Amino acid sequence: MIDVRSKPRPRWVVIIPTLGLHLGALLALFPAYFNWSAIGVAIFLHCLTIGLGISLGFHRLASHRSFKAPQWLEYSLILCGTLAGQGAVMGWVGYHRMHHQYVDRAGDPHDSTQGFWWSHISWLMHEVPMKTELRRFTKDIADDRFYQFCHQHYIALQLVLAVVLYVLGGMPFVVWGIFARLFVGFHSTCFVNSACHQFGYRNVESSDRSTNCWWVALLTFGEGWHNNHHASQASARFGWHWWEIDLVWLMIQGLEKLGCVTNVKAVSSVQSKH
Repeated sequence: MIDVRSKPRPRWVVIIPTLGLHLGALLALFPAYFNWSAIGVAIFLHCLTIGLGISLGFHRLASHRSFKAPQWLEYSLILCGTLAGQGAVMGWVGYHRMHHQYVDRAGDPHDSTQGFWWSHISWLMHEVPMKTELRRFTKDIADDRFYQFCHQHYIALQLVLAVVLYVLGGMPFVVWGIFARLFVGFHSTCFVNSACHQFGYRNVESSDRSTNCWWVALLTFGEGWHNNHHASQASARFGWHWWEIDLVWLMIQGLEKLGCVTNVKAVSSVQSKH
């Protein structure tokens, strides 16, 4: 177990690109880079990479195996998640599994008891946990060649996407489709680690600090119903009440009806956890 309280070393290889991303996102404030087509591209890619890629692919499928999908669909979702620019897939899955095992105590990579800033972004900028821990938590996907490809080339794939966007729409498409989109998607997901352990309400009085936060759910297509998720980690359904809108769960239901996914695990109601 790694204790994040022991003053970990800065990860400059992450800090410098992250600063560059935030500076690049500022370009979206300049009129020269503004047009509605570019905004439309950013919204489309946000839905594709955060909704399909992160929530459906990296999280509910790869991290928790909440349902089964044919290989072509699984790999498509993992590619979309890779284009979200939230690091390599093995790290994303491994860190998330560690979070659930050690939630809000020593060993949790983004332990919320260490403060909002740490759990939101600072943990990413430091050497926690060690790479040897990641291997232990990702044994089921570590030898998959497609996962390995996405893990090793996630930066190159983002650059390829940037080139495609530049060809299609010039710098406005790059500024909004890469920098602005990555900025929004990055912080939206980080709010699950920070805001959803600080603010909101709880359906289940669990031993951790997880909460349900409606505005994070809105930004992340349902990920903000985090207390529900911690109460039933294997469930593909995060929203329990009718007002807890979980767009990714609705998508899973649609894919199940089409026969594209099977063995869907789901908590049917709040009462089932009480």
